[in-house]
Amino acid sequence: MTEQSLTSTAKIHLPNKDLVGLKRSEEQKEVTTEKTKLPKPTGWRMLVLPFRMDEKTKGGILLGNETIDRQQVASQCGNVLAMGDSCYKDKERYPNGPWCKVGDWVIFARYAGSRIEIEGGEVRLLNEDEILATVQDPTDILHKY
Repeated sequence: MTEQSLTSTAKIHLPNKDLVGLKRSEEQKEVTTEKTKLPKPTGWRMLVLPFRMDEKTKGGILLGNETIDRQQVASQCGNVLAMGDSCYKDKERYPNGPWCKVGDWVIFARYAGSRIEIEGGEVRLLNEDEILATVQDPTDILHKY
């Protein structure tokens, strides 16, 4: 075949992308996401997802699920998922503003907050003043249990 005959081939027709039996309003219906299943913190509380280590060490050793779960329970580092509407609003206690925001990695005391079991692990509800520090990367912290 020559190059000219390759470019003159017939166009490919894609099938109609309309969904049969669905109205336009039904197509845009929101699907329930995992985030909607999480508890919403109230007041001065915040929802934190404890750091979960990788399943494989730097040396290539595979860790068991029980080891990873125990480490997550004992973790002192987590990601802020949500904050209550009164978090860091007291200007007398927090004159320099909030200590952290949603999406930050934070350090807290080992047994701080309330542990709540969810599918796939656990989350913690912490008070705003239980945050000890923020970190850029949770893997910089040595995680022992």
